[in-house]
Amino acid sequence: MEKKNTIIYGIHPILEALETDATIDKVWIQEGHLQGQLLEIIGILRKKKIIWKQVPVSKLNGLVKGNHQGIVLSLSAVDFAQIENVVSEAFSNGEDPLILVLDGITDVRNFGAIARTAVCAGVHGIVVPEKGSAPIGPDAVKTSAGALLKIPVCRTNSMYHTLKFLRNSGLKIAGASEKGKDVLYDSDLTGPMALVMGNEETGLATETLKLCDDLVKIPLALGGVDSLNVSVATGVFLFEINRQRIK
Repeated sequence: MEKKNTIIYGIHPILEALETDATIDKVWIQEGHLQGQLLEIIGILRKKKIIWKQVPVSKLNGLVKGNHQGIVLSLSAVDFAQIENVVSEAFSNGEDPLILVLDGITDVRNFGAIARTAVCAGVHGIVVPEKGSAPIGPDAVKTSAGALLKIPVCRTNSMYHTLKFLRNSGLKIAGASEKGKDVLYDSDLTGPMALVMGNEETGLATETLKLCDDLVKIPLALGGVDSLNVSVATGVFLFEINRQRIK
C-alpha cells in the first residue's frame, strides 16, 4: 500500500517529523541560512545519517508556498530496503540475483519508467544513491504504474562500497556505457548480475566505471541519434539479460 508522500516545511513541523520513524526522502536547507534552530536540525540529521542539501531560496519557494523558514523536507512514498537482505533472499530462493543500480538518475519520469520495467523483468532490487537521485514521491510511483510499491528500493551513501559488496557477494558488475568495447548481444550476461545505468546526461561516474567488470553498449544504427533515453536503454539491457538466462 502506498504511503502518502508529504512535504513538510518550517522549523517545528520538521522537528516533530524527525522524532518519528518516518522514512525521509529529501531535505533542502536554504543557503546562507545556517543559524539558530536550523543548526539544531542539522545536528539531528547528522546523528540520524540523513543527507541534506543546501539550495537557493528560490528552490524552497518553488517547493512550497508558505513560510518555510529556510527548510523543507519530503517523506518518501516507499520504505527503503537493505541491499544485503535483497541479495541474500534471492540466493536463498535458489535464484541468481539481478540488481539494478541507478548511478544518478535524476528525472522522476525516467525513474518511474525504469522501476516499471524492472518489475516486469524480474529485477530483485533497485539501488539508488542518497545524493543525486530522483525524489521517490507520488510522481515517481504514478509513472511507475505502482511498480515502486512492488520492488525493494535500496539507498546507499557510498556507491563504491555497495558495488564492492555486490562483487564480493558473487555478482558480476556490468556497466551500460557507450564507451564499452563489448556489444550487448555478444556479452555474457548470465549468472548473478548487477546492471549499472548512469546519469541521463553524463553517464556513469568515473569511480563507478572503475568498479565495473564489463562495460557494455547497445549497437545503434549509423546516422541516427547517438544515444537512447535511459529508461528505454534499461529495458533493452534487462530483457537481453532475461533472454540469455532463459536460453
